[in-house]
Order: sequence, then C-alpha cells, then structure tokens
Amino acid sequence: ALGIALESRNINIASMSHTVRQSCIAAIASQPTGRGVQRAKGMQLCTSHRTPARVAMLKPAYICGLSGSSAQRLRNASREQARNVRGHPLRRAASPQALFTGIVQGMAEVTKIEKKKGTSAWSEFDEFQTMTIKFPPGKVDGVSIGASIAINGTCLTVTEQVGDECFFDLIVETLRATNLGELEVGSIANYERSARMGDEIGGHHVSGHVDCKATITSVEDTEFNRRIVFTVPERMMKYILPKGFIAVDGCSLTIGEVEGNTFSVYLIPETLRVTVLGSKGEGDSVNIEVERQTQAIVDTVERYLSEKNIL
Repeated sequence: ALGIALESRNINIASMSHTVRQSCIAAIASQPTGRGVQRAKGMQLCTSHRTPARVAMLKPAYICGLSGSSAQRLRNASREQARNVRGHPLRRAASPQALFTGIVQGMAEVTKIEKKKGTSAWSEFDEFQTMTIKFPPGKVDGVSIGASIAINGTCLTVTEQVGDECFFDLIVETLRATNLGELEVGSIANYERSARMGDEIGGHHVSGHVDCKATITSVEDTEFNRRIVFTVPERMMKYILPKGFIAVDGCSLTIGEVEGNTFSVYLIPETLRVTVLGSKGEGDSVNIEVERQTQAIVDTVERYLSEKNIL
C-alpha cells in the first residue's frame, strides 16, 4: 500500500530512512483493510525551504487520519528523519526580517561617480554606475563587503570600502526607478545601515525596495513645522492611507492628508536637521516605498474580489 501510494505521488520510497519507512508501513497496516491504502494514497509531503536540506515532513492532514498510536509513530519518525539530515536539528522557519527601520542615521556626500554607457537601445538611462559616498567619521566602521546600506531609501550593496568612503554599483533598474541617477558629485543623500537583530524599530519595517519616485509640489513652513505635499503615480495611491506609514527617501513618516494623487507629511525640526528633506524644495524628486503590510492586504483583497467577479 505504501509503495503504491508513494509511487502515485512520485516519491521515492528508497529515499526514506529505515525508521520512517517502517513507521509508515506499521501505521498503514494498523488500519482496517482498504482504508490504509486510501489514506496512503492521500498522503502528501510538504517541504520547508528554511531547513538546511529541504527536509520532507509528513503533513498533519494525513497524520490526523490515523489512529492515535499510529499517528504518534509517524510524528516521531518524521522528526527523527529531520534531525538526521546533515546533522541539523529540526527547527521552525525564521520570520523574514526587515533590512531597515526608516530611522535615517544621517547624511552622506557623493564624492565620485563612474558612468558606463551600454549599447542597448531600450534604455535612455546610463546602464551602470559606480558611486562613491563619503560617510561621517566612524559611521561605516566594521562594515563588510556585501553589506547593505540604504541610500535615499534604496538598498545598495557595499562593493568596496576605503576609510569613511563606500563604493556602490547601480544598474539600469536602480537608475530608472529611483532618484539616485539624479545625484551628482557633491550631492547629499540620506543613509541608514541595515538593522541588526535586537535593534529598536523606531520607524516601521522598510525593505529598501523603492516603488516609485514622487515630486514635491508644495512646501509650507511655519515656525516649528514643515508641511510637504507630494505627487505620486496614480497606481500607488491605493496603498497610501491617512495616518499610515510611508518611507520618503528612506525616512519613515506618517501620512497626513490624501487627495487625488497627492499626499502630505508634517516634519518636525529634528527630521529637517538630519535628513535631506530639510533642503529639498518644489520640483525635487524623492523615493517612495509604501508600507508592505498595507500593500499585501490591498492586493490580496483586490485579487479575491476579482476572482469572485465582484470587481
């Protein structure tokens, strides 16, 4: 019965350990005639992409269909199989962690840009740039080659470090989708080094994957505040909600008013002091990353309603 069931699922019984194979046979044999075969044919395997060797585990749906003692034998055998793969113990999949928190750590200066123009006719942008950025003294101490640093909210990879300067490669998609292609030698940009386990999340989870660029259309200053209005592509407005989170040039901000394809934010003096938003004005562009949980909820609801022909 086990062989028939596994063959129907293209599962090689020889790949099972002796303990798992014997436990499966014993569990099926303990069932009334006919039912074991049917249950075996319904058996599925699920694979955890987090465990080191893609450990195959028996699904609870099948185990629940067996008697108590048989189910327990399967659970125990399956766990033993997982522990034996490459010597790694069974473990739960880790939750994905955000790379950044949206709390800008300061501003850095572009000191050099090397541009390389490709031959493709489908892009109007420079296809490749190596950008050198100088950080405040000591702020990139201990950084590793391959580490991630957000520049204006864009996750970039450190390719080289010399003192307080780091080198980053920018490809055509980065130059197209972000405002990094607009930077020149002497330009100032926000930076945030990637978060480490245990760091405080003072803003919100930011991935460093920019969704679009926005244009500043209005700046209103009072004695202690600044209100900035941004215009964004219409397709992004469904993810921008009053009092929600948004990352603007990597800075975690609370959305103020939302109207049409515009939204506003209110900035305190400290934000103006430590970020590029203090020096930007009407017509300047900023990078926008919407809050990922909001995006996931909106897209899921839209897809469900569409499948049900409600939209």
